[in-house]
Amino acid sequence: MFALFPFFRKNKSQEELEIIRFVTRKFGYTPKNIFYFKKALTHKSVANNLGEPSNERLEFLGDAILDSVIAEFLFKKFPNEDEGYLTKVKSKVVSRRTLGKIAQEMEINSVMRYNKGRSINLETIEGNAFEAMIGAIYLDGGYEKTVKSINNHIFRKYVNFNQVLEEEIDFKSKLFIWSQKSKLPLRFEVVNEKNEGSTWSYTVVVFINDQEFGMGTGSSKKKAEQAAAKETIELIGS
Repeated sequence: MFALFPFFRKNKSQEELEIIRFVTRKFGYTPKNIFYFKKALTHKSVANNLGEPSNERLEFLGDAILDSVIAEFLFKKFPNEDEGYLTKVKSKVVSRRTLGKIAQEMEINSVMRYNKGRSINLETIEGNAFEAMIGAIYLDGGYEKTVKSINNHIFRKYVNFNQVLEEEIDFKSKLFIWSQKSKLPLRFEVVNEKNEGSTWSYTVVVFINDQEFGMGTGSSKKKAEQAAAKETIELIGS
């Protein structure tokens, strides 16, 4: 029995204990079968040397699970937003950059198994390992435990949704959609542009039905328009 199921043995190695502590602390989940988690943390650069599979298949699974959980989360969080809005926010949350940042903040590299002597894009393999860990939790504990881990630990500790929305939402497009639905004419007007040495500063005002609303400034016309659109949306309460 012991020979057939080595990963369920009571006497775990120091590495395994560190992985268990890491997963429990960072993901809020206590592993049952350590095999899944060792596999999730094993990069292909050392897999052959260790005689173990890499985390690529678990990464594929974790990506699909994460996509599903985030879609459900956003669907419930933003009940009045359309498909385009939800898709845009979701793509931001599951982007390589965001996943890499989450993995860095939780210091996943402290338990990763990879060839430190090779020239490797650490941010990329950290993000991949994070997705693989989601796949490991799913196989070890099931979908509901995975959802609980992502919602109660990952989102709360490592994802700033306000920042994501600030970076991702196209306020100008949203304002144009509102104006079309409201059947009110809308225009953006540059009221001031100033050369400040090596940079430019633009000031843009939004007019709705020839009435002045939001104003915004930025180092480019596009940024000034976004700032003006955002202020306008806040003023009209949309």
